[in-house]
Amino acid sequence: MLSSIVRLLRLASLVICAIVIASFAIFALNQTKSASKRQTEELTTGPATHSASGGRAKPSEAAREGSVHRDIDDASREFTSPFAGIVSGSNSEWLSRGVKLFLALLVYGVGVGFVARALRI
Repeated sequence: MLSSIVRLLRLASLVICAIVIASFAIFALNQTKSASKRQTEELTTGPATHSASGGRAKPSEAAREGSVHRDIDDASREFTSPFAGIVSGSNSEWLSRGVKLFLALLVYGVGVGFVARALRI
């Protein structure tokens, strides 16, 4: 009975960490693609005028293509929501997502792994 709980904890830990890492990887890929596209447009048409938000465009819902991507983002948001208050004042989406990723890996990966090992003893 206890060994099945330990296996379930380990599996849950791995799945949660994989979801959070995949969500961050998708975010990073989308950000680098949009930055590359923006740079190419500026090189060909000249510098664009910056909007009131400092020229930084918020990712649109259209950028979140596919239901799998949406599901991964939604699941990741649920798993990292306990850490949202820690980085709520940050203006940098990279910093916010990076800190949430680090804390999620720390809690769900290391923490749950530690609990699973402690239950095995």
